[in-house]
Amino acid sequence: MERMDRVEERVADLIRTVDDLSDTVARQAKDLALLNKHVSLLMSREAEREADTGGGAYFGDDRPPHY
Repeated sequence: MERMDRVEERVADLIRTVDDLSDTVARQAKDLALLNKHVSLLMSREAEREADTGGGAYFGDDRPPHY
């Protein structure tokens, strides 16, 4: 009987662990979806900005042409 109690306790512990992991994975899936949405928005904004400015890159340490 004692052995059966240990097995039942272990199974209950494993079930709790699986439930916790399932919750974690579900939360991470939501976080990833939100991050992907934000990255897409930022990529879209950057593409619009490049289109508006002619696509040229500016580097802060470049000397202006009159030097």
